[in-house]
Amino acid sequence: MFPLRGLTSTPLPPLHLKTSHPLPPLNAAISTAITNKFSISDEDLESRGFNLHREIADLNLDHLNKVFVAVGFPRRDPQKIRLALENTNSLLWVEYKKTQKPVAFARATGDGVFNAIIWDVVVDPSFQGIGLGKAVMERLMEELLEKGIINIALYSEPRVLGFYRPLGFVADPDGIKGMVYSRKKNSKR
Repeated sequence: MFPLRGLTSTPLPPLHLKTSHPLPPLNAAISTAITNKFSISDEDLESRGFNLHREIADLNLDHLNKVFVAVGFPRRDPQKIRLALENTNSLLWVEYKKTQKPVAFARATGDGVFNAIIWDVVVDPSFQGIGLGKAVMERLMEELLEKGIINIALYSEPRVLGFYRPLGFVADPDGIKGMVYSRKKNSKR
């Protein structure tokens, strides 16, 4: 996800996971089958020098903020990042072992039953193109689907829509138009 820049007359619609019918919660056998279908296995990630994490423990928020800034997000207050993460239902981040810094990150918020929204999908530009973004998205999606959540949305800039389509996301699957509340800043005269 990337922040919108400048003024737009029409907000971008959210992307939703394409499903034609509700999916039941996944059992252990199905979960194992999906795990084996990851584009990069956990073992391969580890052998390439990466650790996967699903909790905010050991996540250096200043380093995460540097990744946010590197991909074009505004710098965020670390205390607000911590609060946001404490109110996040699911998150996954990848640490590069050599530096012990986060290099890929994604999180999802929602009601834990019906709906989830994926936020802050980022990969450090130095590590883009090697499958880390896909690795975090595949695992985050698996976790949400295992909980039985099938209405999964995310916001994305048009230039990266192609990344999400192979993961099952489509724009406006039911013709629903997303809207975003936008508070205009007072301009000084």
